Amino acid sequence: MSGGAGLVLIHGWGMNAAVWAELPGPLAAGLAAGRPLVPVELPGHGAAPGVLAADLDAWADACLATAPTRSVWLGWSLGGMVALAAALRAPHRVAGLILMTATPRFVQAPDWPAAMAGGTLAQFHAGLLAEPAVTLDRFLALQVRGSEAARETLRTLRRELAARPAPDPRALEQGLDLLRDCDLRPRLSDLACPSLWLFGSHDTLVPAAVGRGVAGLLPDARIEIIRGAAHAPFLSHPAETGALIGAFLAGLEAGAR
Repeated sequence: MSGGAGLVLIHGWGMNAAVWAELPGPLAAGLAAGRPLVPVELPGHGAAPGVLAADLDAWADACLATAPTRSVWLGWSLGGMVALAAALRAPHRVAGLILMTATPRFVQAPDWPAAMAGGTLAQFHAGLLAEPAVTLDRFLALQVRGSEAARETLRTLRRELAARPAPDPRALEQGLDLLRDCDLRPRLSDLACPSLWLFGSHDTLVPAAVGRGVAGLLPDARIEIIRGAAHAPFLSHPAETGALIGAFLAGLEAGAR
């Protein structure tokens, strides 16, 4: 992989490409080194057209259709699940994965306790049908809860959400369905590229303990916990996040020589 191969950036549920528009300096430095950034919007988010069904492979295909031929992918939250599906679906297209506060299974299971309770996600689904804007704002607030920079990060997320067209309500519903139904754990062993998993120690949506589960399923994965961060460490802790991403990308570059 060369530095010019590009770095695909995929946002989380309800957000859009504006979240990458004004990256903090330390994070931008970690993503730099001559590598063009390629923001890709999830179906029905921002300016991207929607898809017909809540199918993870269909969402991955929609993102693959606008991404470079071969590149490193960085996915945040639901964007991480979509990026992981893309890497499993088209391994020749994804040279490396950076999964930020992402998980192969979002909801709890008897063998996967470090996750959101299914009932909590069901409440979001019901709220989305009744009051979409209120539910989306509540989800933003949960993303920063517990972070050392919660108030500032929440302001940033709200500003960036408003910078692009509002997400299609149908896409928001489909996204929640994906978070509820998808389980990529059985497919993790098929992952062919190096991966970096970043977690926030104070994340209430994707607990840092997910890292232990990932390590058991994917022993070669690099797993890092960013102390004091919640669900959006790239905004609340850009220096730490940028350093970890920069080191991972440098390792990919070295391995490709």
